[in-house]
Amino acid sequence: MRSPIQFSAAKNYFFGFATSGAILLCGLFYFNAKSEDTDMPETASHVEYVTEEKIPLKEFNPNSLSENEWKNLGFSERQVATILKYKNIVGGEFSSKEQLKKCYAISEVKFSELEPYILLPEKSSNYSVNSNGKRFVAYNNYKGYQKKELRIPGKFNPDHFTAADFEKMGFTENQANSILKYKNYLGGSFVSKEKFKDCFIISEENYRKMEPYLLLPQKTPENFSGKTNFRTNAPEKAKINYQNFDPNSTDLEGWKKFGFSEKQAQVIINYRDRNLKGSFKTLEDIERCFVISEEKFEEMKPFIVLNPENFKANSQPKITSSYSSVSKNENTTEIKTDFSKIDLNQITYKQLLEFGFDEKSAGMMLGYRKKLGGFVSKQQIVDTYDIDKELAQELVITAKLDDSKVAKYTLVDAPEEWLKNHPYFKYSADKIIYYRISYPDEKKIWKFIKVKPEYEARMKLYLK
Repeated sequence: MRSPIQFSAAKNYFFGFATSGAILLCGLFYFNAKSEDTDMPETASHVEYVTEEKIPLKEFNPNSLSENEWKNLGFSERQVATILKYKNIVGGEFSSKEQLKKCYAISEVKFSELEPYILLPEKSSNYSVNSNGKRFVAYNNYKGYQKKELRIPGKFNPDHFTAADFEKMGFTENQANSILKYKNYLGGSFVSKEKFKDCFIISEENYRKMEPYLLLPQKTPENFSGKTNFRTNAPEKAKINYQNFDPNSTDLEGWKKFGFSEKQAQVIINYRDRNLKGSFKTLEDIERCFVISEEKFEEMKPFIVLNPENFKANSQPKITSSYSSVSKNENTTEIKTDFSKIDLNQITYKQLLEFGFDEKSAGMMLGYRKKLGGFVSKQQIVDTYDIDKELAQELVITAKLDDSKVAKYTLVDAPEEWLKNHPYFKYSADKIIYYRISYPDEKKIWKFIKVKPEYEARMKLYLK
């Protein structure tokens, strides 16, 4: 028989347990009812896009949206800031839906919702074709996928267009100026659709868009010589009152008075002092100067006086080898280099000096070419660090570029030494080498190394 004390303890234990259970059940019912009374999620972090009401969507161009318009699409202030920063990184404009989708602030669900209304092409088309028929990424200052839609004003003659007119069409200021320089190079007219198409600034895609509206002959006339005074762009033929002068004692200001620009005058002086060791000895020496056109030489010729007293003591009849030479009747004469036939991947230091570059610029260009293993795009030459951009533009318009001998690989088979030394790959070389061991698939390697779009564009120039 159990004692009364044991029975009382058991009874108290039972009632305590029952009371605790009842309190717990009441608490559960209370919190469950509380959660049903609210439509808000437990944490705001579980919802990416919160809007008060469903926004009616319509077609839009993401490149023209303001900050508030992005917010009206249902993005938070932070997401909008991320989207606009990404837009700036890829060159100031989204070039395709594919590129916009890569912005991590836009989820796959949100992109799927917006995608039917986005006024952009499905994929980027940033490729142009060089003179050898090979594709290359057309970019300006390496700003990745920078691209503007052309606004063609109907039928037009590009001969009548100013730089401002080309800018209104969608070209940048530098591109517009380069197009006009190319026209000047042709003699002041684009001549034909064929010649207009040859301008390296105009991509294949843009030419196709413009071609139906061009008021130019389809074919280039057979008698077209392309003779030009492109580099002797004296001011619009102001009448120059010549007087007899000695070119060996004419200084920079003196040459400028004859209608030459400051850069052209400096080239003439450099040619005299460096290539000819200080003196023009014959009229032919003057005529051979690269920046003096045949027309300009004939204009000055009657007034040139070569005084032997002004010849430098160390001047020699022999001209330095920066010019091509031919022999005639035991007398060596020089001819100017025809830069339209020069390959930019083969051009020499002396030829660059002949074109008008100083020693530093010529060295920088050749050094950069060596590091790259050769140029693939003419824009790389213009963007070479610390060179005369205007002169570089003239060079790339004049000369040709053959990239057929430039070494190209895939990310899977590229030599380690090449990856680590190439300017475009060296910062990602270790990642590429690491990931391709486990994932010998180029698409996966691109995914893992996570480079910016503009860097990826540059790297692909040297990939098969």
